[in-house]
Amino acid sequence: MSRIVVIGSINTDMVIRSSQLPSAGQTVMGHSFMTTGGGKGANQAVAAARLGADVSLIARIGSDAFGEMSIENFKKEKINIDNIYTDSDAPSGVAFIVVDDRGENIIVVAPGANATLNEKDIQDAEDVIERAGIVLFQLEIPMRTVAEGIRLAKKHNRIVMLNPAPAASIPEQVLHSVDIITPNQTEALTLTGIAVNDEVTAQQACDVLHDKGILTVIITMGEQGAYISSGSYKGLVPGFNAGKVVDTVAAGDTFCAGLAVAIAEGKSLQLAVQFANAAAALSVTKAGAQASIPVRTEVIKLLGDALHP
Repeated sequence: MSRIVVIGSINTDMVIRSSQLPSAGQTVMGHSFMTTGGGKGANQAVAAARLGADVSLIARIGSDAFGEMSIENFKKEKINIDNIYTDSDAPSGVAFIVVDDRGENIIVVAPGANATLNEKDIQDAEDVIERAGIVLFQLEIPMRTVAEGIRLAKKHNRIVMLNPAPAASIPEQVLHSVDIITPNQTEALTLTGIAVNDEVTAQQACDVLHDKGILTVIITMGEQGAYISSGSYKGLVPGFNAGKVVDTVAAGDTFCAGLAVAIAEGKSLQLAVQFANAAAALSVTKAGAQASIPVRTEVIKLLGDALHP
């Protein structure tokens, strides 16, 4: 079983479904509400576990009910929680999400304890990082903490995979140590200044990131699929239609986890992206973040159905 270490955020998501997304100053009426586990780090850890990996999560929670619920959920998912630290001064992270009937969303996050995950926390987990196959990062924790995690991962020659979300400016020295980066179109624009809307512009954006020292760039492009640029393959891997889109929350996280699992298992980059696309396609057919993440058997079935309709 492949070992994946996720260093990132834990949130509790409070989700309202509505017929439309509100604009500034507008109040809209919702028609349903749910509370579910979220946070990019937690989402990716749960997804990697469901997709077949041995997962450890390095993160921070508050000393509160939301933190307790998160820990219980990770135990059920068989995620190693030895390096989830409890902060007595900061609350657990929360996110307020509105999802419209087309599945689009707006999200506001209060990071809480996620913002206090620090370099020492990462150093205390060095033995876990050393045993990893892939170390997976996002940007809902402080950049200096991400940088320290990447430093330790490279010290032990681990594969560093960065999901640069939410979109942010990233120091050059951090990017230079990343092996695989997985921006979506918005994040690619932030990182490169290039608006990605087709394969030509995707490759242009990838070239900018290659110039920053990143060997493998994978840009997710929604229902189009994902564009790969690496030494071994360049091109678009088409996405899947797994059914009606309910919401897109955690689709990107599910993709990243699926990609990490498949690469850690030794699949080629093209097959790994195909596996990740299938996992992400399934996730958008259900509501919620972690509640929508598929298990491995569902992904294998979708792949099989696509090959043998």
